[in-house]
Amino acid sequence: MWSPFCLMFVLACQVLAIWPAPKSLSTGSSVLWIEPSVQITYNGGAVRWIPIRNDVLSSDTEQTLGEQVPYANGSQNGITSKAIVLQAVNRSLEVLFSQNLVPWKLVARGELSELEPAADSAQTCIKTITITQTGTDNSSSFKPLAGQVDESYNISIATDGTASITAVSYVGVLHALESFLQLFYQHSAGAGIYTNLAPIEISDAPKFQHRALNMDVSRNWYGVDDILKTIDAISWNKFNILHLHVSDAQSWPMEVPSIPELAQKGAYQAGLTYSPDDIKNIQTYAIARGVEVIIEFDMPGHTTSIGFSHPELIAAFNAMPWDTYCAEPPCGSLKLNSPAVYDFLEKLFADVLPRVSPYSSYFHTGGDEVNVNAYLLDDTVNSNDTAVIQPLIQKLVDRNHDQIRKAGLTPMVWEEMLLQWNITLGDDVVVQAWQSDEAVSAVTGKGHKVVGGNYNFWYLDCGKGQWLNFGNGASFQTYYPFNDYCSPTKSWRLVYSYDPLAGVPENETHLVLGAEVHIWSEQTDPVNLDSTIWPRASAAGEILWSGRQDASGQNRSQITAAPRLAEMRERMLNRGIQVGPVQMIFCTQSNATECAL
Repeated sequence: MWSPFCLMFVLACQVLAIWPAPKSLSTGSSVLWIEPSVQITYNGGAVRWIPIRNDVLSSDTEQTLGEQVPYANGSQNGITSKAIVLQAVNRSLEVLFSQNLVPWKLVARGELSELEPAADSAQTCIKTITITQTGTDNSSSFKPLAGQVDESYNISIATDGTASITAVSYVGVLHALESFLQLFYQHSAGAGIYTNLAPIEISDAPKFQHRALNMDVSRNWYGVDDILKTIDAISWNKFNILHLHVSDAQSWPMEVPSIPELAQKGAYQAGLTYSPDDIKNIQTYAIARGVEVIIEFDMPGHTTSIGFSHPELIAAFNAMPWDTYCAEPPCGSLKLNSPAVYDFLEKLFADVLPRVSPYSSYFHTGGDEVNVNAYLLDDTVNSNDTAVIQPLIQKLVDRNHDQIRKAGLTPMVWEEMLLQWNITLGDDVVVQAWQSDEAVSAVTGKGHKVVGGNYNFWYLDCGKGQWLNFGNGASFQTYYPFNDYCSPTKSWRLVYSYDPLAGVPENETHLVLGAEVHIWSEQTDPVNLDSTIWPRASAAGEILWSGRQDASGQNRSQITAAPRLAEMRERMLNRGIQVGPVQMIFCTQSNATECAL
């Protein structure tokens, strides 16, 4: 039951735990309480707390929560800033009052009651929260190219109980709400929700424009709910992109109405597919959380799953021994000089792109790990000579990217297309580098925009060991003790040490849009998804939002990050994400030096 009393009390504060670290922050030590009756306005209009059971944006929801202003090609089911913000406020109030944190793990053993405000002291409550969006959102706000949306925000909380949030865009408002939530705790005796940091001033904006999780949904199956839950979690950590690696050799889970056999035969089994409505709901759910979904169809390699329904399009289909023809089984690459392949791709993209373009500004065409030996078995090529293969890949890329641009989308590719195959790419194309810091600087050196994410730091699937099985012969001895190719496990500390700008000349850093942290799914599925991603992706989130260096130019310290990350972990647990521990409770309850060297 909520206490009818609010109070102000001066005391030592708990861990100052906003994650990711804001650009500018000042706090005091006064206590303010907040109750469900707090008066909230958005651009002058009152906001009522309306619990939302299903907050995928729909026309019915918009009619309930705000005016409908179409943004996508005149769509009658357009999304509005007002609808999004009102829903976000409702979600935030639910978290604030129903899923908040009693910080017993974060203070010295037995001292929580001494640090909490006394429930029978003088009262001061937060009376009003004024949310002001100073800019007007447009079509690019909901499906932006990198840098098109101003994500900055400001929070001010005075000791007299007045609070304000200001931001240029709806996305900035969403970021502000996430930071606002982290300022408050639940009283251990049930007395209510309080902050002990007033007065508070926060001014914040991201370091990088592209802050993404790359999620492989081809090698293992994830239901729509798993993807939506992951969108929630990345939005809390102020990521703004979910890159869905939809297709690969092992399965094709996305339904394409004009080519129904593609998913019927390419999915692992009937029902393990994403319908057009599923994809739309994923994208609109993400937009409502300030996240843009980027779809990837990887090609020309990693396309075996197309061959389950169209074997005539695939070279080296299930070829053996597989390690001669591909990076992992089953092998198969699109034939490079086949009119039938071009006809298939034209039909595929004509179906998919118009359904993607209302909700995203990018489409990823892959291009990694092309094995030349596959084209010895391509009856349209019959060669593994790169001089023969390169112009054919160039023709394929040009064809795909022309169609993508005509649909109003910007192409993305993996680094091999530029750095290994020397493909001529349009100036608009974003290159995704994954193999090294040198690859990032090589891309910028060629004048292209780049997204980083060095696998030596940001591959979250590493360290589980080989997923292959070995007999008792030579292979057993060769691969013992069966480490995977990217071992060891990338701890949050290693993730936190990565700098997306490492080695990039200062006059080229503007070409680094950001980076992606990756979860490949050979040994990840819904059972271990949360604990495999989190809290390590949170560490990546702070690097992308706050930068590797702090305001003084020093690399951010694990010692100051660990207690904040531990608190973020507890908050995410309360919100339903099964986050792995940052440290044992002894460390989170101790002075930072107790578990530090």
